Amino acid sequence: MKRILQLMVATMILVGCVTGAFAGQKQDDAKALVKKAVAYLKEHGKEKAFAEFNNPRGRFVKGDLYIFVNDFGGVTLAHGSGNTKLIGKNMIALKDPDGKYFIKELANKAKEGGGWVEYKWTNPASKKIEPKMTYVEPFGDLAVGCGFYK
Repeated sequence: MKRILQLMVATMILVGCVTGAFAGQKQDDAKALVKKAVAYLKEHGKEKAFAEFNNPRGRFVKGDLYIFVNDFGGVTLAHGSGNTKLIGKNMIALKDPDGKYFIKELANKAKEGGGWVEYKWTNPASKKIEPKMTYVEPFGDLAVGCGFYK
């Protein structure tokens, strides 16, 4: 019985380490994609950059990671998921299931120079509400971001 408990504990530790490493890699990838997008904006301007960000098979999509851009008022200007219905929509009043105004928080985080925002949202793959982490950086009066489900 003691041996079984030791194996169970070891398995739980291993799963936790693998999950943590996966989340760490996703964080690194999301942040790198945002930095690449900001550099692309600087080099090519908004029109060309937004067209590239909106391409679901473009260079700013990596697996389930994609770039989005909102102005500080909450209007979606680019969204790499392929959901073009979001373009031009003001999402500032959008809340997660816990009542968190996460679009407003993303804008505020970008205004502060950038960083991470955590919230809950429906994962399109699982169709379940799951914790999500999104990294944003400013570009002028825009929040450039990329997030992943934890």
